[in-house]
Amino acid sequence: MKSLAYLLVALGVAYFFYQYYMKGMPTSTPGTAATQEISLSGVRSDLLQIAQAERDNIALNSNCSSMAELISSGALKLVQPERAGYVYEITCKGGAEFQVTARHAPAPQGSSIRYPVLAIDSSMQLQEIQ
Repeated sequence: MKSLAYLLVALGVAYFFYQYYMKGMPTSTPGTAATQEISLSGVRSDLLQIAQAERDNIALNSNCSSMAELISSGALKLVQPERAGYVYEITCKGGAEFQVTARHAPAPQGSSIRYPVLAIDSSMQLQEIQ
């Protein structure tokens, strides 16, 4: 009977630590779930890769190109211009200026899920917009 009581106390302590440490872990993007953060990390990585490919393309060809052109020329190694519901778009602003944006379809009405719009520009500054 004594060992059962020790076991229950140990399980209670383990449950407390699980609730306190594991469930309370912060995310790097406020308002998003931990599982979303994995996808957002991939989206950020893709944005950096796209921006670098666009900078290289501008250095070589002196003009801004679309996603389709970057992929078809082999300058960008992405198979599809999307990830986890995020779609990438390049906006050329003349000369060597551009902005790459990652947008997700809106969350269902009343949902607590938030899909931030991420962007990177020719200065390689990654930020959340809107």
